[in-house]
Formats: sequence, C-alpha cells, structure tokens
Amino acid sequence: MFLIIPGSLILGFFFSAHLHKYVQAVPYCFAFVTLTMAIGCGLQQLRAVLNRPGVMIWTFLLAHIISPLVAYALGYMLFGPDSPYVVGLVLFTIIPLGISTVLWVGMSAGSVPLMLAMVVIDSALSPIVVPTGIHLLFRTDVETNTAAMMGDLLLLIVAPTIIGVALHEWSKGRIQKAVQPYAPPLSKLCFTAVVMLNAAAIAPSTEALRGDLLKVVPAALVMVGLCYAIGYFGTMHYRSREVQVTVSYATGMRNISLGVVLAMGYFSPLAAVPVVLSILIQQPLATLHHYVLQKLNKRSAGAGG
Repeated sequence: MFLIIPGSLILGFFFSAHLHKYVQAVPYCFAFVTLTMAIGCGLQQLRAVLNRPGVMIWTFLLAHIISPLVAYALGYMLFGPDSPYVVGLVLFTIIPLGISTVLWVGMSAGSVPLMLAMVVIDSALSPIVVPTGIHLLFRTDVETNTAAMMGDLLLLIVAPTIIGVALHEWSKGRIQKAVQPYAPPLSKLCFTAVVMLNAAAIAPSTEALRGDLLKVVPAALVMVGLCYAIGYFGTMHYRSREVQVTVSYATGMRNISLGVVLAMGYFSPLAAVPVVLSILIQQPLATLHHYVLQKLNKRSAGAGG
C-alpha cells in the first residue's frame, strides 16, 4: 500500500481525461469496501460499541473542536487572520470523518465496528457541525444539501453495513471465512480505484494551486500530520492500541469531497487550495501512518516477549 496509494494518485492525475468518465463508479467501490468490512461485524460487536459512547464523543471532540482550533492557530500564524487559506485549513478539520478510514482501520488491527459507527454518526451530524463550526470561527453562513448528503451516507455506509451485519448474523460468522480469499483483495482493488478516480476528478481543480504550492503545501502537510497525531496521542489515556489506531485514522482522514464542494461553493477559490492539497496528502500519510503503527506494534510485542 505504501507504493500503491501514491502511485494511484499519480496515475489518476496523469490519466484524468480518460478516467473522468468512470468517477461515477466511486460510490459503488466505496460501498463494496464498507460491505467487506461489515461482514466481519456482528450485532454483539456493534452493541458493545454503542454501549460505550465515551470513545466516540471524545473522538468527535478531538476531530471537530481541538483540530479546528489547532488549524486556525496554524493558519493565523502562517497567513494572518484574513487569509482564505485559514478557512481551507479549518474546513478540512470540520468536515466529517472519511469513509476510507474503515479500510485502513481494518488493515491496522483497529476496531472496524467502532469506526463504522463513528463514520455513520459523524456524517449524520455533519449538516449541523459543518455550518456551525464555520459560522463560529468566521461568522459566515454555510448551507449544505442535507438530502444529497444523507443519500450518499445511505449508499456508502448505512446500507452496506446493514447487509454485512445481516450476512454475518445469518451465517453465524461463517461467511467471513468463506469470502476471505476473494473479498479482502477485491476490496483493496476497489479502494485503489477510489483513490485513482478521486484524483482524476479533482485534477481540473488543481489549476488554482499554481503559484501557491510553496506557501501552502507545507502548511497542509503539517496540518494533516497533526490531525493523525491528535487522535493517536489524544487517546493514550485509554491504554488501548486498538482505540489509538482507530481514533488516529478517524481524526486524520476526512470526507474531502464534501470539503472541496463547500470550499468552492461558499468561499473564494483560494480557500479550496488547502482542501485539495489534503486530498493529495491524507492517503500517502495514511500509508506512512500504517507503516509506523506496524513498527510500533512489533516493538511493543518484542518488549512484551
């Protein structure tokens, strides 16, 4: 994945003209990834997550209160309070958790039921969270297409999760072993396709980045990295590697597609620059984060042995 994800981004940009017509397949690829993850989750696991809402509430505080304040402070220091780049940095932290976190959490031995629950709940709350956060920090009103957002949520997360959990319960967990040789590799291919097609979709928007790369790239890179760190170190008190892995991906990866739409629709084009850059940065950093987590896990296992 360390090579595949950045390679997919590059291919998506280079072949944008040819791939753009397939962008409409992205939701279905995402849905299959979600279904593959949900097949491993039963009702008992989901109930255990919902019966302990503390981790979810703390994750939302880290993602949508602590992270935006850090983004505002970073943007204020680097660009000044009136810069549209500050809006872009903050917008990245306010938009809902990214659906692709489910795959990374599954690969890194985090809690897939917890991640699924957090993505569903956070996405459902986003029509309230996003406009409120932007208004409080910038005194700007933002309207969102709630019906479209809920439709995407149903297709990408809710329906595949219900089907996956139902299959798990119906087969009493046996279906996961039955599809193991086929579903996980196919889901990774689907995820790779999602990254490539998203890169192809945003390629035309990158024209706005010219002349600003040297200024904004380091800020976006630092901000995305800080979001991963906020989730990881912000959950150290739980003394649970599973929680740290899950929450660090949750705070580090966001629904960037929504972020680009909001930035381009309600702010100056320059506000979209940090958001578009975040698309390029968060997946490679997720790969690096996965590598670091594996190293830390091996080190702790060696110390325990």
